[in-house]
Amino acid sequence: MNRIVLITGASSGYGKATAKAFADCGDTVIMTARNIDKLEKAKNEAGGALAISMDVTNPADWEKVVKTVTEKYGRLDILVNNAGGGVTIKEVSEFSIEEIDETIKLNLNSVIYGCRAFADLMKKQKSGTIINISSVCARQCWPTWSVYAAAKAGVLNFSKGMYLEMQPHNVRVTCVVPSSASTGFQSACGIGETTDKLLPEDIAETILYIANLPGRAVVEDVTVWGIDKEVNPL
Repeated sequence: MNRIVLITGASSGYGKATAKAFADCGDTVIMTARNIDKLEKAKNEAGGALAISMDVTNPADWEKVVKTVTEKYGRLDILVNNAGGGVTIKEVSEFSIEEIDETIKLNLNSVIYGCRAFADLMKKQKSGTIINISSVCARQCWPTWSVYAAAKAGVLNFSKGMYLEMQPHNVRVTCVVPSSASTGFQSACGIGETTDKLLPEDIAETILYIANLPGRAVVEDVTVWGIDKEVNPL
C-alpha cells in the first residue's frame, strides 16, 4: 500500500505490534519512543522504516517530528497516538501533584499535541486517518485507577470532537479502547504483570482494520476485550 504511517510508543506492546502489521502490508512505518536503543531494535524486528526518539509530552518534539516527516515524505497518511502509561496506580489521596500532572500529560495531553501537530498537514492533503488509543478504564471503574481513567476518558471524548473538526477535510479520527494485554504496562507502573488472553497483535489487527476501511467509512470508536475478562459495572 505504501502509506506513510507514524506510531508513537512503538518500542513495545501495542505500538510495536501495530508497526509490524502496517509494515507487513507494505506501508512505510515511522516509529517513535523515548528510548532510542530499544526503539531501533523494535524497528528492525517490526520492519519499520524510520526510528525517531521523542517525548510525546513535549510539544517541541512534535514540531520536530512534523518537520522530519514533511521534509522526508511530504505527507502523513496515518497517525496512531499509542504512547501512554500508568505512571503510578494508587488511591487519589496518595498521588503527588507531580504524579497527577505526569499521568495526564502522558495519557491525554500527548494525544492532543499529536493531533494538533499533524492536523494542518492532513487538512491540506484532504485525507488522513488518526487513531487514538484509549483504555477500557475510560468506560469502567476500578479503585486506584481513577487518575489514569480520567485521562483515558479524555482521549475518548477528545477523539469524537476532533473527528467533527476534521470531517469536513475528509480526515477520519477514531478511538480504540483496548482491554489489558501482557505488554509490560502493569510492570512499568509497579503493580505486577498480568497474564491476559488478549495479545498486542489483536489490537494491532483492530487498528489495521480501521485504517484499511474505504475512505467513505469511519469507525467512531471500538472496544476490544480479552475473552477472559469479567466486568461487573457499578
